[in-house]
Amino acid sequence: MSTSALATPVPVLSYSPVVLPVPGRPVDLQVRVSAPASGTGLPVILLSHGHGPSNNLSSLNGYAPLANSWAAQGFVVLQPTHLTSRTLSRLVADTPGAPDFWRSRAEDMSHILDRLDVIERTVPQLAGRIDHTKVALAGHSLGGFTAALLLGAGLDDPDTGNVVHLVEPRIKAGVLLAAPGRGGDVLNGPMAEQWPIIGAVDFSTMTAPALVVAGGKDDSRHFTDMGPDWHADPYALAPGPKSLLTLFEAEHGLGGIAGYDAAETTDENPERVAAVGRLTAAYLRSRLHPGDTAWQTACEALQTDPAPIGRVEAK
Repeated sequence: MSTSALATPVPVLSYSPVVLPVPGRPVDLQVRVSAPASGTGLPVILLSHGHGPSNNLSSLNGYAPLANSWAAQGFVVLQPTHLTSRTLSRLVADTPGAPDFWRSRAEDMSHILDRLDVIERTVPQLAGRIDHTKVALAGHSLGGFTAALLLGAGLDDPDTGNVVHLVEPRIKAGVLLAAPGRGGDVLNGPMAEQWPIIGAVDFSTMTAPALVVAGGKDDSRHFTDMGPDWHADPYALAPGPKSLLTLFEAEHGLGGIAGYDAAETTDENPERVAAVGRLTAAYLRSRLHPGDTAWQTACEALQTDPAPIGRVEAK
């Protein structure tokens, strides 16, 4: 891992906000775009932010460690500010769908894909460099919940009682980072009543290929007493093809992926953050480019590492 730290830095362009008006949305959809300074045929990663206590990490201004890593590895990273962002709290507090905006969060990603050509034209030096057919998705925490819906998971709409599917077929693969798990009796923590929507997801229809990343010490007692295994549910309860990366010693921040030196990160570990960026990029590269061996190589390296940062299993 020390070799990656010494590697020649790849210049990354970051541009924000790209403003996309969306009819019916209470505020315009704003997106940050990060991309390598050179290269063509670039695949896309949509990045859905979590909730969290900070103001700006839950917005297009968060997740710089991941966005920079992915862009340096050849991806165009698109980060919207969802309506759940604390930066928008006063503007949208009385808007239908508050406070969880589960439908809007998923729809944000479809709106972005609908306007990829606009984004390309708006961002300097990006026109003609994106491969519109190679789209992946990643989400952390509440963003992992959003990612599950876009990858095919069903949801019991609390307003209608109907099962809703918001699958986005243009998304070919996904990464769920510290995502919530099952509902039912295990959703018994103090936050379960405030966020019942978290337990309304049915992973059995989440058929798209996905990598689930879970922290070995991510014990979300505010939602469940099931322990860290709860965050592996999107792997355990969904059909294949799925992979599970369990990061030893990692807590909910997975080392600090939401922001550099963020005070709320309980397990700050730059090496872990670098590993998350490297391993998730390898997974998505192999999923978007059939025949690419980046993920296989990364898994083999993890298995032979005398002090591995985690373990991988698959189905």
